[in-house]
Amino acid sequence: MPNWYLEQASTYAGQIDNVILIVLILAGIGFIAAEVLFFWLIWKFRASNGTPARYLQGKDGTDKTVKRWVTYPHFVILFFDVVIIVFSVIAWRNVKMVLPEADSEIRVIGQQWAWTFQHPGLDNELDTEDDIFTVDELHIEVDKIYHFHLESRDALHSFSVPVFRLKQDAIPGRSITGWFEATNTGEHDIQCAEICGIGHGVMRGRIHIEDANRHSEWLAANSTGTIP
Repeated sequence: MPNWYLEQASTYAGQIDNVILIVLILAGIGFIAAEVLFFWLIWKFRASNGTPARYLQGKDGTDKTVKRWVTYPHFVILFFDVVIIVFSVIAWRNVKMVLPEADSEIRVIGQQWAWTFQHPGLDNELDTEDDIFTVDELHIEVDKIYHFHLESRDALHSFSVPVFRLKQDAIPGRSITGWFEATNTGEHDIQCAEICGIGHGVMRGRIHIEDANRHSEWLAANSTGTIP
């Protein structure tokens, strides 16, 4: 089977992909049905067939037939819309409305045109003396739930980790909390997904998803504190 999507690297990436797949399937069904009908009408009323198309005006005895051609497709499209809305709301609730208990917290700060990340040190507490600050480089541990506090120092930015299916706008003057849980180790891109000025295209970073041992080594090498 072809790999249509980017790698899924978070617990909710599959839910987002399922919504996209449902939209693709239902829109595809509607598109194919419309094109089949379109070409069938072209063939049926071709000039060589001798059956000219006609315009229907007023009440000429065909009102019910005309209404069926309009009403039935509307009911089908309405059903498709309801299915998409239901699955979208479920995914939205699980990703945006439910905030599971965190194993750790980080702060993400967007500014023109770089990302600053504030990691907790060995004490696993944010805003203490052993915090680790990095630019365009985020280090997290796999299979742990992280809360992120997203801020912007200047313009609108959008914190995007495509393999997580995560995209959250950063708004000046606000701190927005979200979450993620990585499911496999590796290095992946971080992007700004909101045009934020002339340097928008170079506002990229890397997320390093590490196993417990490697992440502990990174913390020990970069934290100035000690384990209490």
